[in-house]
Amino acid sequence: MDSKEVERKLKEMIVERLFLSVTPDEMQTDASLIDEYGVDSVSLLELVVGLEEAFGIMIEDSDFDVRNFSSVANLRDFVKARL
Repeated sequence: MDSKEVERKLKEMIVERLFLSVTPDEMQTDASLIDEYGVDSVSLLELVVGLEEAFGIMIEDSDFDVRNFSSVANLRDFVKARL
């Protein structure tokens, strides 16, 4: 799976799971998920479940670094490293 495909799938999953009022195409890859899209600790747990289901990866406790979850770009890089 290439970076663009991972990014597209991430945006779709984030919009769907967090019930965002933007479309996946409107999401900015480098925008802060916390500041721009209101991701909080509860949303973060939902994203972890979504990542595990959508990409078949396992998220370990040591993976919970805010930098991994701060933007779609960082999530993309995190997922790519796990695939």
